[in-house]
Amino acid sequence: MPLTSPDTPLRLGVNIDHVATLRNARGGRDPDPVRAALLAQQAGADGITLHLREDRRHIVDADLAAVMAAVSLPINLELAATAEMQRIALAHKPHAVCIVPERREERTTEGGLEVAGDDNRLRDFIGPLRASGSRVSLFIAPDEAQVEAAARVGAQVVEFHVGAYCEYYAEGNDAAREAELRKLFVAAALAQELGLEVHAGHGLNYENVGPIAAIPEVVELNIGHFMVGEAVFVGLEAVIREMRRQMNLARM
Repeated sequence: MPLTSPDTPLRLGVNIDHVATLRNARGGRDPDPVRAALLAQQAGADGITLHLREDRRHIVDADLAAVMAAVSLPINLELAATAEMQRIALAHKPHAVCIVPERREERTTEGGLEVAGDDNRLRDFIGPLRASGSRVSLFIAPDEAQVEAAARVGAQVVEFHVGAYCEYYAEGNDAAREAELRKLFVAAALAQELGLEVHAGHGLNYENVGPIAAIPEVVELNIGHFMVGEAVFVGLEAVIREMRRQMNLARM
């Protein structure tokens, strides 16, 4: 039984991390991630994504608690597979937990999680999260071996890192972009066949979102950096509504 059909609505998760980045650049309380989450909810977002990094470079623990208390949307908590982060997730019980790779020196998440070969550790990490009621997602490259490993370790969702596709798109490298897009189509079909829900994110903007939104198995896009940056010029609600419009056009 397929998990999706051509009529499956495409959800938009709004990542508010970089509202906190702006706040932290100067300190204090402004701009407030909670206000961003409330505006996203008002604008029709389907969920709020936050990445609680080990070094707390943007979202901090108090932001997570405050956002969860303020909005009624599902919360998707991105985190590394560490004991500290597992404790935090078990204490807060967000709707979803997305496990991502993390290196202190990187500016942003630079690639997908290496699931294949780390089965036992990830299976043990995922089990308590699922038992607590959170849906567990793995942020992976569109690679068949990684998809198969995600199913083995007990993930319910895979979120494909589409950064390579976005970079090729920006460079105007049409051949490489199309090759990456083909990988995404193949990996998404395999994920659905294995019973995994399919999400995508990283680097999406108005120009490049269409082909990703058109992948039939994809049911959720998580987008943050572009929308927060564009919001400086036109406001967050306007950006969310335009991104939703672009996503809808791709599904028509």
